[in-house]
Amino acid sequence: MRAILGQLITLLPHEPVALARVVETTGARPREPGAAMIVTGSGDVHGSLSGGCVEAAVAASAHEVLAVGRAVADRFGYADADGLTVGLTCGGEIEVFVERISRERLPLLSALQRRIDDGAPVASATTLDATPEWKLLPPGDTDPWHGVDRDARALLDAGRSGVVGADECAPHGSPRPRTFVQVFAAPARMILAGANDFVRALSRTGRQLGYRVTVVDARETFATAARFPSAHEVVVDWPHRYLRSELLAGRIDHRTVVCVLTHDAKFDVPALATALAFPRIGFVGALGSRRTHAERIVRLRDSGVTEEQLARLKSPMGLDLNARTPDETAISIAAQILAERGGASARPLDRTDGPIHR
Repeated sequence: MRAILGQLITLLPHEPVALARVVETTGARPREPGAAMIVTGSGDVHGSLSGGCVEAAVAASAHEVLAVGRAVADRFGYADADGLTVGLTCGGEIEVFVERISRERLPLLSALQRRIDDGAPVASATTLDATPEWKLLPPGDTDPWHGVDRDARALLDAGRSGVVGADECAPHGSPRPRTFVQVFAAPARMILAGANDFVRALSRTGRQLGYRVTVVDARETFATAARFPSAHEVVVDWPHRYLRSELLAGRIDHRTVVCVLTHDAKFDVPALATALAFPRIGFVGALGSRRTHAERIVRLRDSGVTEEQLARLKSPMGLDLNARTPDETAISIAAQILAERGGASARPLDRTDGPIHR
């Protein structure tokens, strides 16, 4: 919606419009959640949802929404390019939510535009029902809202748009409405030091969790995009030198995850010392056996890392899943990252009580 937000604000003082947004996707798809299209009462269309696959059908729904006033959700799946069915030829599936927007939304939309212009992270939440409610969610907002505010803030923190709610009742007993949270922020980063099978597996898992994944290793032969297709970028550099440059450039923050999986002291000790010296990094972990960990701790102390900094190191990294393969280990590490990020216990749910989503 970022691309058409200015047009939306310009149009609303004159007439209500229909706003159509991609809220959920499955498989291959032409656009990500949050892609938006405006349809006016006179039939003008601004923006795009799918590169032309479903726009005509959505425009028809938009005219009905404008006339009736009740929002609708349309789901489009695969359609043969030579057939008559409306759908996607890429093989994926998208859900499009169409709602009537009037001038009453202007204060919220203007506030959203101001935060985006200022470069500040923000999210907008919209209940996916016939009469949608909206809420603006800047970081630090703690007001309860329909029992989905915690999940919505988690998406904002991760820098990822998505659908929350509709899975259980809020603590006070009322339903948690299915809600689309559109995030306007850069995704959280996952920086993986090393170039081995464990890094490859964790880069896949990290990307699935919505992280922007960077693989960094000084060995040009091993650090190639072909070996790490799930990573957003592969950097040939010493990990500690790359981390220092990213820190100085302000591209690392409290959401950043740094995982050192090199199994080589000349790489992992300088990388960990650099990461641990920056207290705002959200997660710093290292892979290895308990013997490797003990030897690494000695080297880190010798390099000047303080006890307070060492207390932040997650090593050996991962939860106790008896993981052995790279893929199993990646799940173990990802589970620990999620638990740390959400302040969760990482205990089996059948051994806890109370609401699952606290």
